[in-house]
Amino acid sequence: MIQPQCDSSTFRAKVTILLRGYSATLASGDDMEDPGMNLRRIILSLFVSVCIPVLPLLAKAQSSREAGDASATAAGTNSALPDLTYIRPTQTTKIRNYAFDAFGPLPIGVAAVVAGINQEDNSPPEWKQGATGYSRRFGSDLAIAAVSATTRYGLSEAFREDALYYRCECKGIFPRLSHAVISTLTARRGEDGHRVFSLPALIAPYAGSMTAVYGWYPSRYDAKDAFRMGNYAMLGYVGANISLEFFYSAPRSLLSRMHLNNTHGAPDSGWNQ
Repeated sequence: MIQPQCDSSTFRAKVTILLRGYSATLASGDDMEDPGMNLRRIILSLFVSVCIPVLPLLAKAQSSREAGDASATAAGTNSALPDLTYIRPTQTTKIRNYAFDAFGPLPIGVAAVVAGINQEDNSPPEWKQGATGYSRRFGSDLAIAAVSATTRYGLSEAFREDALYYRCECKGIFPRLSHAVISTLTARRGEDGHRVFSLPALIAPYAGSMTAVYGWYPSRYDAKDAFRMGNYAMLGYVGANISLEFFYSAPRSLLSRMHLNNTHGAPDSGWNQ
C-alpha cells in the first residue's frame, strides 16, 4: 500500500495557523497589559520553534527505524526501544519525578526565560526593573511551576492515579503525536495501567496560576487573568509531553536518570468505563 507523504512545509503552516487561532481566541477582548500575553508569547514561541522544525526530522527517523525493524540487523536498534510493559512506579520513582518536574532544571530554565521576557516588557509594571524586579518575576514563575506540579502529583496520589508520562506503543509521527497530546489530560490507573481522564491533570496548571494571582500578583489581576495564564501553562504541558515522546533518552542519560520512567512505555489497555 502506498504511504501518504508528509510535506513538512504544509504541516508546519497548518500547525502555525492552528496555534495562531488558539492564541487569538484566548486573547480576544484583552488590552495591552494582559498578564497572560507574555506567557503566551514565550510558550507559543518555544513550542513552535522547537517542536515544529524537528517534525520532518522525526519523520525521517521514524521511517529509518521502521526500515531497520524489517532488516536482519535490527536487533541492536530494537534494544534501545522502551519496554512497553506497564510497570507501576514505586514511591521513590514518583518522588524523584515530582522533584524533577517541580524544582528540576527544566522549570528553572523556563522560569528564567519567562522572567527575562516579562522583565523586558515590564510586566507586571508594579514590580519595576532591575535585579529586584527580575528576582520577583523569576521567583513567581518558578513558584507557579512548583505549585502546579505539587497539585498534580498530590491529587494523583489521592485519586490513585499514575501521573508519569509513558511513551506510545504505536508507530508513526501522527499516532505518537496524538498520544502525547491526549496524555496531557489522562493518567494511568490500576495494575494494568489502563488510561483514564485525569482531573488532577486538568486542575494543576490553573492551581498554579490562581495561587499566583491571589497570592502575590498585584491586586488588579483577577480570575480571568489566572485562567488565561493556566491555558498557556496547559499548552506548555503539551509541548513537554511531545518532547518526552519523541526525544528518547538512553538508559544512562541525564534525563533517564532523573525522569526515571521515561524509558518505559505502556500498552493502551483501554479506557476505564
